[in-house]
Amino acid sequence: MTGERVTVVEVGPRDGLQNEAATVPAAEKVRFVELLADAGLPVVEVTSFVSPRAVPQLADADEVLPAVHRRDGVRYPVLVPNLRGLERAEAAGADAIAVFTAASEGFARANVNMTIAETLAAFGPVLERALGAGMWTRGYVSTAFGCPYDGPVVPAAVARVAAELAALGCDEVSIGDTIGVARPEQVPEVVAAVGEDVPLERIALHLHDTGGRALQNVAAGLEAGVRIFDSSAAGLGGCPFAPGAPGNVATEALVRFLEREGLETGVDADAVEHAGRAVRGLLAA
Repeated sequence: MTGERVTVVEVGPRDGLQNEAATVPAAEKVRFVELLADAGLPVVEVTSFVSPRAVPQLADADEVLPAVHRRDGVRYPVLVPNLRGLERAEAAGADAIAVFTAASEGFARANVNMTIAETLAAFGPVLERALGAGMWTRGYVSTAFGCPYDGPVVPAAVARVAAELAALGCDEVSIGDTIGVARPEQVPEVVAAVGEDVPLERIALHLHDTGGRALQNVAAGLEAGVRIFDSSAAGLGGCPFAPGAPGNVATEALVRFLEREGLETGVDADAVEHAGRAVRGLLAA
């Protein structure tokens, strides 16, 4: 693996901030995104065009995305839940989107009050329109290693949902350990199952550190052939199902771990840490 390139996908401005109790001003969100791109991150997920009532922390998405000064070579995806969200994202200048569902019915119902099948059906016209507009697309599969409502999730269930997202046109599918219960021995099983229908180069892992095993799981993902990992600067975004526990793996920790393994990311971990510290200060104010 030495010398190989690994893509680090920064999700702090979206997945991180939406799970924090405090709200960061729009101008500071823009600055956060720009600092992360300046740090060398090739993908920075900017915000979410879900209902402001559902996620008040990101209610200013229509203001934030257009204000971001975009660097060449950096992708700036935004989360959209439906056609209305896509329309808002288009109006704000989005050229990359992500959709989200789950591998467990309990989480899908609790999160969006829909079955998994209903979420996938709803994504059909969203992805068709986005792809027709030349957008890059990503699909998230939550609760891939365990669900707070349904308990353990079998790899075959994850693979079915991932295959559907790929068939709908998602350029990349991110497999999420939403509540941080994944164990290293599970990771290759899930990756292998998903890899039956989704090429390895299109699979990302979204790992949480709630159980303190995120970097062990990253190592297992690397061994399984995954080269795309999601993370959040300063570990922003505590898991909502484990109050006070760590959530997203910290980007700076991930980058330093990958560098120790002899892998290349192109990311300046110190610069990421600086960006994350600034936002942490705002959240604590």
